[in-house]
Amino acid sequence: MKSAFALLLLATTLTAHAQQTPAVPAPAPMPRDKTQQSPRLNPATSDRAEHLSDQMTHDLRLNGYQAARLRAINTDKITKLEAVERQYAKDPDQLDKQSKAIAHERDQELQAVLSTDQYTDYFDARKRYAQADRNYSRNASASILVNSVQNPAPARSNNATIAPTPTKSKQPARRGDEPFGRTLRQ
Repeated sequence: MKSAFALLLLATTLTAHAQQTPAVPAPAPMPRDKTQQSPRLNPATSDRAEHLSDQMTHDLRLNGYQAARLRAINTDKITKLEAVERQYAKDPDQLDKQSKAIAHERDQELQAVLSTDQYTDYFDARKRYAQADRNYSRNASASILVNSVQNPAPARSNNATIAPTPTKSKQPARRGDEPFGRTLRQ
């Protein structure tokens, strides 16, 4: 009796196991499309990446596909570089090390996008591009400071600004100027 019960239990277990569908692994996350601008970028970062990309596109004579890929790569690397610049602002050695790692990443990604001649031209001009990026970054941050001093943001949450009050005309209202076509009886 015990063996019959054990045999029945074994048969139901095997049947239940056979009827189960195999587990489907979770789909891998979609890789981020680097040709689209990231929503987290502030305008200064995107301007910095656009400036560098424009210069490189012109110098290296890139086609449309290459230019789009270059813009995506530069946007990603400039975003990383700005985060590193903020994080290691007081540690120049670590900043230099991290900046070189980001530049190495850019080199590897660009090697897959550029032709051999274009990559050679890029590799020879890397220091010039890095210097141009640093100069643009310094000038952009200075212009942001000047703009914030000249055009301060409103201090109140309702975006109120300080400005002269508009002057109202002191001419008497003419007939027909009444709102909604109503006439006022005097």
